[in-house]
Amino acid sequence: MSVWFITGASRGFGAEIAREALSRGHQVVATARSKDAVEAAFSDAGSSLLAVSLDVTEEAQAAVAVKAAVKRFGRIDVLVNNAGRGLLGAVEEASDAEIRAVYDTNVFGLLAVTRAVAPELRKNRSGHIVNISSVGGFVGSPGWGVYASTKFAVEGLSEALNTELAPLGVHVTVVEPGYFRTDFLDSSSVHVQQRQLDDYLDGPAGSMRETAARVNHAQPGDPSKAARAMVDMVESPNPPVRLQLGTDTIRAVEAKIGRVQSELATWRAVSESTDHDEASAA
Repeated sequence: MSVWFITGASRGFGAEIAREALSRGHQVVATARSKDAVEAAFSDAGSSLLAVSLDVTEEAQAAVAVKAAVKRFGRIDVLVNNAGRGLLGAVEEASDAEIRAVYDTNVFGLLAVTRAVAPELRKNRSGHIVNISSVGGFVGSPGWGVYASTKFAVEGLSEALNTELAPLGVHVTVVEPGYFRTDFLDSSSVHVQQRQLDDYLDGPAGSMRETAARVNHAQPGDPSKAARAMVDMVESPNPPVRLQLGTDTIRAVEAKIGRVQSELATWRAVSESTDHDEASAA
């Protein structure tokens, strides 16, 4: 039995992961901005669940939440950084305030919670950090540029963190879901940029606004299956650094790898020509 600490657990992936962990006998600290929302979502969970209010953008709240978790269950074994915020629109259209808001949640909030939980995992010389990224954390798409940039940051942080914590017995995995049938594309999670420039309306960024509205609640991915896959992954003896979820993600990742390999081959001579002469000779 493990103790799971999950952010953004009142709905979406966070709630599904919490339910799956509880169903397997684990104990769960389910956090969200509203403790009441968590308690309403898990009214029949019993003593295996602790609901805690946590706005991940408030570092002091993260420390309080971790203290409450350890007081209740004695330890933390798994951290799932799931809380997130979307932003839809062309990169140029985004205001400074809109950009900072999505970074505050997706990057700085994730870091704040990780810093609060990591000492518990290091102390135990075991555990797992699961950072929920996106296919957009590996493949940039028009209309999602700012959002994708936050997930690219999460990917880099996760890779480095895994290398740093692995000698201490702690795994780190970054999960890259594609389109799943959650409420992420609702206005409660994704924010459409207020400024819309005419030059982008008929282009890829403008088309993405229409696509997002059309596929909302008709996405191909099943959130409950994703939750099972993630809990299976945490319980496995050799978890990956990256876990892609959804056939749409697989296609997008494979296509990008192909493009990168092709460009690398085409421009290899130019790339190799920039070393110092003595380095090239060696």
